[in-house]
Amino acid sequence: MATTWIVAADASRARILQVADRDRRLEELEDLLNPEGRLKDGELAADARGRWSGPDRPGGNAMHEEVSPSEHVAEVFAKRIGDYLEKARTEHRYDRLYLVAPPKFLGVLRRKLDRDVEKLVMRELPKDLSGLRIQDLQAQLAELVQGNVRAP
Repeated sequence: MATTWIVAADASRARILQVADRDRRLEELEDLLNPEGRLKDGELAADARGRWSGPDRPGGNAMHEEVSPSEHVAEVFAKRIGDYLEKARTEHRYDRLYLVAPPKFLGVLRRKLDRDVEKLVMRELPKDLSGLRIQDLQAQLAELVQGNVRAP
């Protein structure tokens, strides 16, 4: 049986879930936290203001686009999630991947995924479910993975 992972994330938290056992129940493998992701621009450190994108940022060019402190924090966290998923992919810990995140963060996360990880993404759901209890997550995600997760 192929191993399915689900990432339920927002800018402050990413839960890595696995479809476990024959009953297809969700098992939480990892809970990555990013407390700064909850802060507003004015609450973040003053030295974070005025960050600029470089040529490696999608859409970056000679004019450079300004990135707000909260956007920078989200990008750093999305990179951390992407790195985690890439390492797990190289260790063959999953075969299929589903992404669940609010639309804005989903776009940031998508840009930070390695190409080989992108190939394993089966579907995406633009919703913020990262704060739900595991039972509620299971019920919300049952339809997303169509048969890979069974509701309680």
